[in-house]
Amino acid sequence: MTEIRVIWSGTVQAANLKADDDGNDSAHPTLIELSPLDLSPLLRGSIQKGLLFRIPPSHDKSSVITNLRQSLSSTLDFFPPLAGRFAVVQHHDGGDSSSSFFIDCNNAGALFVEAVAPDTTVADILEPTYVPHVVSSFFPLNGLKNYEGTTNPLLGVQVTELNDGIFLGFTMNHAAVDGVSFWHFINSWSEISRGSNQISKPPLLQRWFPPDITRPIRIPFTIPPREQQNLAALSEQRLFHFPKEKIAEIKVKANTEANTDTVSSLQALLSHIWRAVIRNQSVDPEKEMSCLLGIGTRGKITRPPLPDNYFGNAVQLAGRVTMKAGEVVDEGGLGKVAWNLKKMVSSNTEEKLRSRVDSFLKEPRLQTLSEVLDDALLISSSPRFDVYGNDFGWGKPVGVRSGAGNKRFGKVTLFAGEEEGSIDIEACLSLPLLEAMGNDSEFMAFVAH
Repeated sequence: MTEIRVIWSGTVQAANLKADDDGNDSAHPTLIELSPLDLSPLLRGSIQKGLLFRIPPSHDKSSVITNLRQSLSSTLDFFPPLAGRFAVVQHHDGGDSSSSFFIDCNNAGALFVEAVAPDTTVADILEPTYVPHVVSSFFPLNGLKNYEGTTNPLLGVQVTELNDGIFLGFTMNHAAVDGVSFWHFINSWSEISRGSNQISKPPLLQRWFPPDITRPIRIPFTIPPREQQNLAALSEQRLFHFPKEKIAEIKVKANTEANTDTVSSLQALLSHIWRAVIRNQSVDPEKEMSCLLGIGTRGKITRPPLPDNYFGNAVQLAGRVTMKAGEVVDEGGLGKVAWNLKKMVSSNTEEKLRSRVDSFLKEPRLQTLSEVLDDALLISSSPRFDVYGNDFGWGKPVGVRSGAGNKRFGKVTLFAGEEEGSIDIEACLSLPLLEAMGNDSEFMAFVAH
């Protein structure tokens, strides 16, 4: 494999956004205030996910790329925030300095990059045990923090032409969208790319705010020094594939050990993964370890409600389970961990989620990725997202990978597997730990080889 070469880079604007005489689009707002849930990730990095495709010989690659650019422009008509930029209003009244953040739907455009990697094949990406380092080069806007959306696009797309396929790398600003909205946009774009003039799920662009609060929201904001990434910890990533039937076995085992039948398949699988991560490190059994999950608020917050098509951030990093290392890995630990995960998820009621928002409004604090992760295993993304249904007109993806955004030691990304009901996990851990997990018979007994 060789490094990639960029052959074109430019912006793609929404095709038909037209404002009225007052400067307001009749269907969409032109200025969108960021909500408390949008503001929280300002200091962190973008969402980066990508899809790998084989291109049938009947499809000319240059025509495929032209169609992608044109259909992106048409799709942005439905998602004008992603063609905009952040706007910041500074407040200096009363001796206090604070800022308010908005999305200016000014149609400045999304970044579109065309690149080639002629010596790289689809198999070069799919077959290695560890994710090839070149994959991080398949994504645009690398290294940006979300607050930098004032001068950088909120959406970047890179189409990398491989020897026998293409890789579509998507980068979206995490203060503008969460994972649900990320895939909502990609799913809609694939519909338009296949020839539709409409999308099956129009987005709700108005942001959610608690009632009776002072707006715009003001937060203290200063640009922090750049975080130093732990490059050694980022040196390798590995995908583990869990077939549907093996996940079912883990679920039965977890429920049996917990003497219940209410532990979900995902809770059981996450417990299995966390136990393997701890078991294969030299950790003091008395040391407290944490597993951190994002808790979605769509369907949970009802005043006012957050529907499925809500386009923005509707997730809180509120799901933390802390246990002693020995408790996690001891006999019967699978059931104990799974039960604690279940209790944590159930405890995140609407009242608790709203309380966290209220606390943020009273004392806004923006966390960096290192502060969020700390010593925790961070579970990211969801197997519920429609990844393999994204047919842009030449067939479904054959693989999915994530970029370097928000990557640190301890991050586990979940994807739906290619076969129905299966799940892939992409683990960002040290090479010795990944090697140890690969040799761990208790862990690998449920992994497809």
